Amino acid sequence: MQEEMLSTESRDFVTALASGLEVIQAFDAEHPRMTLSEVASRTGMNRAKARRFLLTLHALGYVRKEQRYFELAPRVLQLGYAFLSANNYQGVIQQYLEEITAETGESSSLGVLDGHDVTYVARSAAKHRLMAITLSVGTRLPAAYTSMGRILLAQLSDEALDRFLATITLEPFTDKTVTDVNELRHRIVEARQQGYAISDQELDSGLRSIAVPVYDAKQHLMGAINISTNAARVDLDTLVNVYLPVIRSKVAHIRATIN
Repeated sequence: MQEEMLSTESRDFVTALASGLEVIQAFDAEHPRMTLSEVASRTGMNRAKARRFLLTLHALGYVRKEQRYFELAPRVLQLGYAFLSANNYQGVIQQYLEEITAETGESSSLGVLDGHDVTYVARSAAKHRLMAITLSVGTRLPAAYTSMGRILLAQLSDEALDRFLATITLEPFTDKTVTDVNELRHRIVEARQQGYAISDQELDSGLRSIAVPVYDAKQHLMGAINISTNAARVDLDTLVNVYLPVIRSKVAHIRATIN
Protein backbone atom coordinates (compact mmCIF):
# COMPACT_ATOMS: atom_id res chain seq x y z
CA MET A 1 0.00 0.00 0.00
CA GLN A 2 1.46 3.33 -1.09
CA GLU A 3 1.42 5.93 1.68
CA GLU A 4 -0.05 9.36 0.93
CA MET A 5 2.81 11.77 0.24
CA LEU A 6 3.00 15.27 1.65
CA SER A 7 2.26 17.96 -0.90
CA THR A 8 5.09 20.34 -1.70
CA GLU A 9 2.58 23.11 -1.02
CA SER A 10 2.01 21.95 2.57
CA ARG A 11 3.22 24.14 5.42
CA ASP A 12 4.99 21.04 6.79
CA PHE A 13 7.13 20.67 3.64
CA VAL A 14 10.70 21.84 4.34
CA THR A 15 11.87 23.43 1.10
CA ALA A 16 15.45 23.92 2.28
CA LEU A 17 15.86 20.22 3.06
CA ALA A 18 14.40 19.29 -0.33
CA SER A 19 16.76 21.68 -2.09
CA GLY A 20 19.77 20.30 -0.24
CA LEU A 21 18.90 16.76 -1.28
CA GLU A 22 18.35 17.96 -4.85
CA VAL A 23 21.90 19.32 -4.91
CA ILE A 24 23.27 15.95 -3.73
CA GLN A 25 21.24 14.11 -6.38
CA ALA A 26 22.57 16.41 -9.11
CA PHE A 27 25.86 14.51 -8.94
CA ASP A 28 25.93 11.21 -10.80
CA ALA A 29 28.18 9.00 -12.92
CA GLU A 30 28.04 11.47 -15.80
CA HIS A 31 28.50 14.51 -13.55
CA PRO A 32 30.89 13.49 -10.74
CA ARG A 33 32.57 16.93 -10.55
CA MET A 34 30.82 20.20 -11.28
CA THR A 35 31.31 23.91 -10.99
CA LEU A 36 28.85 26.11 -9.17
CA SER A 37 27.29 27.14 -12.48
CA GLU A 38 26.82 23.52 -13.53
CA VAL A 39 25.15 22.61 -10.25
CA ALA A 40 22.86 25.62 -10.55
CA SER A 41 21.95 24.61 -14.09
CA ARG A 42 21.21 20.96 -13.22
CA THR A 43 19.06 21.87 -10.22
CA GLY A 44 17.32 24.89 -11.74
CA MET A 45 18.51 27.08 -8.87
CA ASN A 46 20.10 30.48 -9.19
CA ARG A 47 23.83 30.65 -8.47
CA ALA A 48 23.45 32.29 -5.06
CA LYS A 49 21.06 29.62 -3.80
CA ALA A 50 23.14 26.76 -5.20
CA ARG A 51 26.26 28.28 -3.63
CA ARG A 52 24.68 28.39 -0.15
CA PHE A 53 23.66 24.74 -0.33
CA LEU A 54 27.02 23.60 -1.69
CA LEU A 55 28.92 25.46 1.03
CA THR A 56 26.60 24.08 3.71
CA LEU A 57 27.06 20.53 2.44
CA HIS A 58 30.80 21.19 2.33
CA ALA A 59 30.76 22.35 5.95
CA LEU A 60 28.86 19.19 6.94
CA GLY A 61 31.31 16.94 5.11
CA TYR A 62 28.99 15.74 2.34
CA VAL A 63 30.71 17.67 -0.46
CA ARG A 64 34.38 18.26 -1.27
CA LYS A 65 35.64 21.45 -2.93
CA GLU A 66 38.75 21.80 -5.05
CA GLN A 67 39.23 25.24 -6.58
CA ARG A 68 36.17 25.78 -8.82
CA TYR A 69 34.92 22.21 -8.62
CA PHE A 70 32.63 20.40 -6.22
CA GLU A 71 32.19 16.64 -5.80
CA LEU A 72 30.45 14.35 -3.34
CA ALA A 73 32.44 13.20 -0.33
CA PRO A 74 32.46 9.62 1.01
CA ARG A 75 30.25 10.71 3.90
CA VAL A 76 27.29 10.67 1.48
CA LEU A 77 27.55 6.88 1.56
CA GLN A 78 26.26 6.98 5.14
CA LEU A 79 22.86 7.96 3.77
CA GLY A 80 22.72 4.86 1.59
CA TYR A 81 24.19 2.58 4.22
CA ALA A 82 21.52 3.75 6.66
CA PHE A 83 18.86 2.46 4.27
CA LEU A 84 20.65 -0.86 3.76
CA SER A 85 21.22 -1.30 7.50
CA ALA A 86 17.58 -0.57 8.28
CA ASN A 87 16.59 -3.19 5.69
CA ASN A 88 18.57 -6.19 6.88
CA TYR A 89 17.26 -8.36 4.06
CA GLN A 90 19.84 -6.93 1.65
CA GLY A 91 22.42 -9.62 2.41
CA VAL A 92 19.90 -12.41 1.88
CA ILE A 93 18.74 -10.98 -1.42
CA GLN A 94 22.31 -10.47 -2.60
CA GLN A 95 22.83 -14.21 -2.26
CA TYR A 96 19.84 -14.94 -4.49
CA LEU A 97 20.90 -12.35 -7.06
CA GLU A 98 24.28 -14.05 -7.31
CA GLU A 99 22.56 -17.41 -7.72
CA ILE A 100 20.51 -15.97 -10.60
CA THR A 101 23.69 -14.74 -12.28
CA ALA A 102 25.39 -18.12 -11.73
CA GLU A 103 22.44 -20.00 -13.26
CA THR A 104 21.75 -17.71 -16.21
CA GLY A 105 25.03 -15.93 -16.84
CA GLU A 106 23.16 -12.61 -16.75
CA SER A 107 23.11 -9.60 -14.45
CA SER A 108 20.39 -9.42 -11.81
CA SER A 109 19.36 -6.52 -9.59
CA LEU A 110 16.97 -5.47 -6.85
CA GLY A 111 15.35 -2.06 -7.31
CA VAL A 112 12.85 0.08 -5.42
CA LEU A 113 10.50 2.76 -6.70
CA ASP A 114 11.64 6.25 -5.77
CA GLY A 115 9.43 8.96 -7.26
CA HIS A 116 9.68 8.69 -11.04
CA ASP A 117 12.80 6.54 -10.81
CA VAL A 118 13.93 3.07 -9.86
CA THR A 119 16.90 3.01 -7.51
CA TYR A 120 19.22 0.01 -7.52
CA VAL A 121 19.77 -1.26 -3.94
CA ALA A 122 21.48 -4.59 -4.68
CA ARG A 123 23.11 -6.03 -7.78
CA SER A 124 24.95 -9.05 -9.13
CA ALA A 125 26.79 -8.13 -12.33
CA ALA A 126 27.66 -10.51 -15.14
CA LYS A 127 31.00 -10.12 -16.89
CA HIS A 128 29.57 -8.62 -20.07
CA ARG A 129 28.50 -4.98 -20.04
CA LEU A 130 24.94 -4.18 -21.10
CA MET A 131 24.55 -0.40 -21.10
CA ALA A 132 26.60 2.63 -21.97
CA ILE A 133 26.34 3.73 -18.32
CA THR A 134 27.69 1.70 -15.42
CA LEU A 135 24.96 0.16 -13.27
CA SER A 136 25.69 -0.15 -9.55
CA VAL A 137 24.01 0.20 -6.16
CA GLY A 138 22.57 3.71 -6.03
CA THR A 139 22.02 4.03 -9.80
CA ARG A 140 18.70 5.66 -10.68
CA LEU A 141 16.86 4.93 -13.93
CA PRO A 142 13.47 6.25 -15.12
CA ALA A 143 10.79 3.82 -13.95
CA ALA A 144 8.59 4.19 -17.02
CA TYR A 145 11.10 2.55 -19.35
CA THR A 146 12.47 -0.26 -17.18
CA SER A 147 11.05 -3.67 -16.34
CA MET A 148 11.58 -3.14 -12.60
CA GLY A 149 9.91 0.25 -12.79
CA ARG A 150 6.86 -1.06 -14.60
CA ILE A 151 6.29 -4.04 -12.33
CA LEU A 152 6.64 -1.78 -9.29
CA LEU A 153 4.19 0.70 -10.81
CA ALA A 154 1.87 -2.26 -11.36
CA GLN A 155 1.78 -2.77 -7.58
CA LEU A 156 0.35 0.72 -7.03
CA SER A 157 -3.34 1.38 -6.57
CA ASP A 158 -5.17 2.76 -9.61
CA GLU A 159 -5.29 6.18 -7.93
CA ALA A 160 -1.55 6.24 -7.23
CA LEU A 161 -0.81 5.07 -10.77
CA ASP A 162 -3.01 7.83 -12.17
CA ARG A 163 -1.04 10.41 -10.17
CA PHE A 164 2.24 9.02 -11.46
CA LEU A 165 1.11 9.08 -15.09
CA ALA A 166 -0.30 12.59 -14.72
CA THR A 167 3.06 14.00 -13.67
CA ILE A 168 5.46 12.14 -15.96
CA THR A 169 6.96 13.45 -19.19
CA LEU A 170 7.79 10.65 -21.63
CA GLU A 171 10.72 10.97 -24.03
CA PRO A 172 12.12 8.64 -26.70
CA PHE A 173 15.42 7.06 -25.66
CA THR A 174 15.30 4.61 -28.59
CA ASP A 175 12.95 3.92 -31.50
CA LYS A 176 11.24 1.31 -29.29
CA THR A 177 10.49 3.60 -26.35
CA VAL A 178 6.82 3.89 -25.37
CA THR A 179 6.05 7.61 -25.40
CA ASP A 180 2.24 7.49 -25.27
CA VAL A 181 0.79 7.64 -21.74
CA ASN A 182 -2.18 5.43 -22.61
CA GLU A 183 0.09 2.78 -24.08
CA LEU A 184 2.31 2.96 -20.99
CA ARG A 185 -0.76 2.49 -18.78
CA HIS A 186 -1.71 -0.55 -20.86
CA ARG A 187 1.77 -2.06 -20.44
CA ILE A 188 1.65 -1.50 -16.67
CA VAL A 189 -1.82 -3.00 -16.30
CA GLU A 190 -0.71 -5.95 -18.42
CA ALA A 191 2.28 -6.42 -16.12
CA ARG A 192 -0.04 -6.38 -13.10
CA GLN A 193 -2.18 -9.12 -14.65
CA GLN A 194 0.65 -11.41 -15.72
CA GLY A 195 2.90 -10.85 -12.70
CA TYR A 196 5.97 -9.72 -14.62
CA ALA A 197 7.12 -6.87 -16.85
CA ILE A 198 9.41 -6.75 -19.85
CA SER A 199 11.33 -3.80 -21.24
CA ASP A 200 12.59 -4.49 -24.72
CA GLN A 201 15.25 -1.98 -25.79
CA GLU A 202 13.22 1.02 -24.62
CA LEU A 203 15.89 2.67 -22.49
CA ASP A 204 19.01 1.50 -24.29
CA SER A 205 19.35 -0.19 -27.67
CA GLY A 206 20.18 -3.85 -27.19
CA LEU A 207 19.07 -3.97 -23.55
CA ARG A 208 16.26 -6.42 -22.80
CA SER A 209 15.06 -7.17 -19.28
CA ILE A 210 12.35 -8.92 -17.28
CA ALA A 211 11.30 -8.24 -13.68
CA VAL A 212 8.97 -9.54 -10.98
CA PRO A 213 7.88 -8.00 -7.66
CA VAL A 214 9.38 -9.23 -4.40
CA TYR A 215 7.29 -9.55 -1.23
CA ASP A 216 8.28 -10.78 2.21
CA ALA A 217 6.33 -13.33 4.26
CA LYS A 218 4.09 -10.55 5.63
CA GLN A 219 3.17 -9.37 2.12
CA HIS A 220 5.25 -6.20 2.37
CA LEU A 221 6.59 -5.07 -1.00
CA MET A 222 10.39 -5.11 -0.87
CA GLY A 223 11.08 -4.09 -4.46
CA ALA A 224 11.55 -5.87 -7.77
CA ILE A 225 14.17 -8.27 -9.09
CA ASN A 226 15.18 -8.30 -12.73
CA ILE A 227 17.40 -10.10 -15.19
CA SER A 228 19.06 -7.85 -17.78
CA THR A 229 20.22 -9.33 -21.06
CA ASN A 230 21.57 -8.44 -24.47
CA ALA A 231 18.81 -8.60 -27.09
CA ALA A 232 21.22 -10.04 -29.64
CA ARG A 233 21.94 -13.02 -27.39
CA VAL A 234 18.62 -13.66 -25.64
CA ASP A 235 15.26 -13.62 -27.41
CA LEU A 236 11.92 -12.93 -25.76
CA ASP A 237 10.94 -16.61 -25.64
CA THR A 238 14.07 -17.43 -23.66
CA LEU A 239 13.46 -14.47 -21.40
CA VAL A 240 9.94 -15.66 -20.52
CA ASN A 241 10.28 -19.44 -20.69
CA VAL A 242 13.78 -19.92 -19.26
CA TYR A 243 14.76 -16.86 -17.21
CA LEU A 244 11.37 -15.96 -15.70
CA PRO A 245 11.01 -19.33 -13.87
CA VAL A 246 14.49 -18.79 -12.37
CA ILE A 247 13.53 -15.40 -10.94
CA ARG A 248 10.18 -16.67 -9.67
CA SER A 249 11.89 -19.55 -7.90
CA LYS A 250 14.27 -17.18 -6.10
CA VAL A 251 11.46 -14.77 -5.24
CA ALA A 252 9.50 -17.65 -3.67
CA HIS A 253 12.54 -18.53 -1.54
CA ILE A 254 12.93 -14.90 -0.49
CA ARG A 255 9.28 -14.72 0.52
CA ALA A 256 9.67 -17.86 2.63
CA THR A 257 12.92 -16.64 4.20
CA ILE A 258 12.30 -12.99 5.10
CA ASN A 259 9.61 -12.08 7.64
